[in-house]
Amino acid sequence: MRVVLVDDHRMFRTGVQAEIGQTERTGVEVVGEAADVDQAVTVITATRPEVVLLDVHLPGGGGVEVLRRCSPLMADAEQPVRFLALSVSDAAEDVIGVIRGGARGYVTKTITGTDLVDSIFRVQDGDAVFSPRLAGFVLDAFASTDAPPVDEDMDRLTQREREVLRLIARGYAYKEIAKQLFISVKTVESHVSAVLRKLQLSNRHELTRWATARRLV
Repeated sequence: MRVVLVDDHRMFRTGVQAEIGQTERTGVEVVGEAADVDQAVTVITATRPEVVLLDVHLPGGGGVEVLRRCSPLMADAEQPVRFLALSVSDAAEDVIGVIRGGARGYVTKTITGTDLVDSIFRVQDGDAVFSPRLAGFVLDAFASTDAPPVDEDMDRLTQREREVLRLIARGYAYKEIAKQLFISVKTVESHVSAVLRKLQLSNRHELTRWATARRLV
């Protein structure tokens, strides 16, 4: 089973490689890695793996953008590339976003190496795979015949900006957010400024009220 790892944290990719990349034992061969959207599309197109392990939050537009740009590969009848989201986030909007984008499953980074290998093979076989409780988000989202309303304000934000927004609304300080997301404080400040500008808000208190009204906290 040929697999590509897409995650912007090099140490995490190294850990996953160590867990699943012992081909004789797992049956999985890691044929490529990428840290952002552009790299991901290039590597996936070049290697044509059976399965891509895809992080939701990536520089360049996030996992959803990778799915959008790789949609022809997913639609290939003879050699489809299948995507399994692997993320630290268990937020409903992240799960639903990548499933709508074409991913075959969504598991969180608490998964064991053995279960991850099993999930990879199940996804390649065409099954849908979810970590416990995440499937409920998808069932709820698709249960109604009416499409959920589009939140144009939310659509203006990148995946990373949404993540920073959620942590701001939960009361985290900039340093705490930087530590949790493995980014610099300056980068956090840049994301917050971008969110304020896009949503036409003035400060973090208004951001918190905005996020709370949309049940993002």
